[in-house]
Amino acid sequence: MALLTCVNQVFNNLNLYQMTRKYFRLFMMACALAGFAACNSNSNNQSSNTTIETSLDSSKFDSLIDNRQVKLYQIKNNNGVMASLTNYGARIISLLVPDQDGKLTDVVVGLGSIKAYKETADPYFGATIGRYGNRIANGKFSIDGVMYQSTQNNGTNMLHGGIKGFHDVVWDATKLNDSTLQFNYLSKDGEMGFPGNLQVKVIYQLTTDNALKISYEATSDKTTITNLTNHAFFNLNGEGSGDVLGHQMQIFADQYTPVDSLLIPTGVLAQVENTPFDFRTSETIAKRIETKEEQLIFGKGYDHNYVLSGTGSQIHAAKVIGEKSGIVMDVYTDQPGIQFYSGNFMKGANTFKGGSKDEFRTAFCLETQHFPDSPNQPNFPSTLLKEGETLRSESSYKFSVKK
Repeated sequence: MALLTCVNQVFNNLNLYQMTRKYFRLFMMACALAGFAACNSNSNNQSSNTTIETSLDSSKFDSLIDNRQVKLYQIKNNNGVMASLTNYGARIISLLVPDQDGKLTDVVVGLGSIKAYKETADPYFGATIGRYGNRIANGKFSIDGVMYQSTQNNGTNMLHGGIKGFHDVVWDATKLNDSTLQFNYLSKDGEMGFPGNLQVKVIYQLTTDNALKISYEATSDKTTITNLTNHAFFNLNGEGSGDVLGHQMQIFADQYTPVDSLLIPTGVLAQVENTPFDFRTSETIAKRIETKEEQLIFGKGYDHNYVLSGTGSQIHAAKVIGEKSGIVMDVYTDQPGIQFYSGNFMKGANTFKGGSKDEFRTAFCLETQHFPDSPNQPNFPSTLLKEGETLRSESSYKFSVKK
């Protein structure tokens, strides 16, 4: 009996062992399947992010213009913020930042190929602007008693450097590191009517606190004028999300520069108080844009230079919030002014890289700058760059989310 009991015990233990092995195998198979599903999910997420990041076809930016090579470049920071740029016009093509849900959102509208940028009648999307950003009346200015005539490409006025300004030339590009890209260009003496051989350097950097910092440097071998800026068109809800009229806009300025019917400043520094131009406290762009007021009629909306109130090397110029995305953009600069443009001349003539059209007011601009027509306005801050001197300037567009 004792022997029989022992044998039964052995068989029972063996069955338990086999059952344990069976369930252990099932458990391990379940873990493997779960792991595969998780990996597949992560793979899909990564694929989705990759799709977002690589939605631009780099081959469509690989081109020759004026016998110079044009390419697409990318920079990113450790937070996943990424900018795509091209050396044609030293311009921003896209800028991906996280929204309030962590989703990467392209807040800079742009076109999908160099061919599209070359053929459009609206050539300033994302571009570096120079030699002189904004307008100069009749394209004329005087330096040391000598009158110069730049090209007239905006009615009788010079706009954004003339017919072939910095937006329409090929820059040398050097990627300094993963987050920093440098562009260089030599604007030769007499180009677009401006005196002096002007050496220009523009550096784009994505910082650890999710700012796109743009640094400008210029020197000339003759006294000249210069006003460098960037013409990014922003939609903080994302390209293709509709108009920007619901964005909350705040501009830290007590004054602005009124314009005539040709958008040339009158020379007056006017108070924004009790006018549709008062954005000292946050208001939607839509709130007063249709006011029947002469200045808004002239600009077909906002297209005006604001006289910034702050002082110091980095003035807090503006704060904008996308009402759908919760994305916040704070603008800082060492320049005396900022041009707020509400997309009034957008008319659906261009197709953005994501497939949507540049419909009326589907983007806005905040261009850090010296004032328009400063060379002809003695009471405006000077834009004179003397022979051998170096102009240095810095502006930042910092992104966060609404809390």
